Amino acid sequence: MTAALVLLAFVTPLATDMYLPAFPQMTGDLGTDASGVQLTLTAFLIGMGAGQLVLGPLSDRFGRRAPILVGTAACVMATASCAIAPSLGWLVVLRFLQGFCGAAGVVVGRAVISDVASGEKAARLLGVLMSLLAVAPAVAPVVGGVVIEAAGWRAVFWVLAATTLLALVGAAVAVPESLPRERRRTGGARATLRSVRDVLGDRPYVGYTLCFGMALAVLFCYLGGASFLFQNLLGLGVGETSAAFASVGALSIVAGLVVTRLLGRFPSTSLLYGGLWAMLVGSAALCVLALAGSLSVPAVLALVYLVFTGISMVGITATALALERVPHAAGTGSALLGTVQSVLSAVAAPLVGLGGDRTALPMFAGMALSAGLAFLALRLTKVS
Repeated sequence: MTAALVLLAFVTPLATDMYLPAFPQMTGDLGTDASGVQLTLTAFLIGMGAGQLVLGPLSDRFGRRAPILVGTAACVMATASCAIAPSLGWLVVLRFLQGFCGAAGVVVGRAVISDVASGEKAARLLGVLMSLLAVAPAVAPVVGGVVIEAAGWRAVFWVLAATTLLALVGAAVAVPESLPRERRRTGGARATLRSVRDVLGDRPYVGYTLCFGMALAVLFCYLGGASFLFQNLLGLGVGETSAAFASVGALSIVAGLVVTRLLGRFPSTSLLYGGLWAMLVGSAALCVLALAGSLSVPAVLALVYLVFTGISMVGITATALALERVPHAAGTGSALLGTVQSVLSAVAAPLVGLGGDRTALPMFAGMALSAGLAFLALRLTKVS
């Protein structure tokens, strides 16, 4: 079941990371600029947020299995359609649909974990899931770079469609129904809204959720501008850019596994604060390098590694702490968690392109600002 959930959740990082090396190529092919191409990433993230907000509560009412299977099947069709999008406008619309439908595997997958585990066991299972998911950012840019150089950026979406189809088969075979009928929430839209209100009324849940969302905003500030940074400012080629993305993803795997091992030995909140400091210090140092005009590949990668270590620490602990607060509405809690993450990430991704594709300062400043806001969000967990 865990393997099947990982495969389902792979759809998201693959859909965001695999085509990143093609951003400069896409600007010319689609007749747009950096912000225009980054809008395709934003549309996907907004779709993910909206999809989670709809599919999470539906899974509390109708069970976990049906939303996963129907949503993933629709995601296959939307992804294939992206490959033949005739213009930037169509690609933006189709990316929204791809994100909306692909949200099923992410939001309902987290709810399945909450159904079958709790406490430290749930945190460890989420840690394993997130660590394995870090394989996707490590592999996706490399595979994407090979596909792009061989067949162009559109071929990436054909590969994504095939991968999503494989995830659908895995879900059909290995993910059972984890929510018994007697635990399902009834009452239609009114009950769903009541469930949302109850979850949002839990102050620690809101704090952990916002903290998690701002940490992911740090990530998507980086994803939105890294290709232009590596290729336009640091002079790397598509293959070298893919390798840089892969090295960051590989570090995320190691960091996630280490954090999972540390759970139980150290309080989750201590690990959470450690991750926040790593993000803030690394992002601030990158801003200093940009202002000083001292950017270099080794220095940038070293600080990005520090930032991503922090993101792994925050992602694992904040998710577990948030869902632990709402075991009675795991689907709704997972949906709101994912929606906040997607909305904040969607806002962050295109903003880093407003300064053009010849400066890295907006990207680094966005990362630092998001890390600082994550600290402020955590203050909401202080129950009066």
